[in-house]
Amino acid sequence: MSRSLLFVPGDSPRKFEKAAAGDADGLILDLEDSVAPDTKAAARGMVRAMLAQGAAGKQLWVRINALDTGLSVDDLAAVVPGKPFGILLPKCRNGDDLRQVSHYLDALEAAAAIPPGTIKILPIATELGSAMFGLGTYANVTPRLWGITWGAEDLSADLGVMTKMVDGVYTDAFRIARSMCLYAAADAGVPAFDTVCVDIDNIDVAIRESTEARRDGFTGKLSIHPKHVPVINAAFTPGADEISWAKKIVAAFAANPNTGAFKLEGKMIDRPHLRAARRILGITS
Repeated sequence: MSRSLLFVPGDSPRKFEKAAAGDADGLILDLEDSVAPDTKAAARGMVRAMLAQGAAGKQLWVRINALDTGLSVDDLAAVVPGKPFGILLPKCRNGDDLRQVSHYLDALEAAAAIPPGTIKILPIATELGSAMFGLGTYANVTPRLWGITWGAEDLSADLGVMTKMVDGVYTDAFRIARSMCLYAAADAGVPAFDTVCVDIDNIDVAIRESTEARRDGFTGKLSIHPKHVPVINAAFTPGADEISWAKKIVAAFAANPNTGAFKLEGKMIDRPHLRAARRILGITS
């Protein structure tokens, strides 16, 4: 599971080369916000070339343009033959949007002789006010759903707020969106990923956001600048003590498969602890 997903402008091979040599677990090749309208067609070709080049085993994602722009199908048609790991879907309103993109991928994978279901989808599920009411609709839509993430910038514009943060802390509207992303991911049985830290030059803020995200249940975090990647990776990498304890829990349940709860080193352990331990170890049940 990826800890860090770094955005790379889809029209910048130079930045891709640099990011490919960096420490991010995955790269998001962006065809949306970082690409000007008159260069999107050219950027599709550049992204296709980036996919062909690869990035030393990193997951390569593509953020397409939103479904209501009229650009998303052309984006998908251009990049699917390059076999990206997944599609980052912006301004996703609900499970119906997820299903629509999954259907597009069904057809495009078949046309490109790619095994069905290969390409995953990571929706940005809170960029519209209306999307907040669709967060409970992602479960059991498609096995392509790889996770759920949230976004604050477009939501800010949609709500017309004057500021997203006060003293470095998100205001209520955005804290709700962040929390609902966690609930939506839990409901759908997939990981939740925290949104980007927009304060590029303040590493302390990136550290705080990453630490709080890990604490609250996020699996990883998106990033818009390479300098945040080491901070994110550190925050989402379990420590030796944490790994050791998780292994003990998994081993104890393996030795007692029919036991619902028991005491381990003086602590009461039950099935929720097993799920948490498996998550730490990257084990799927």
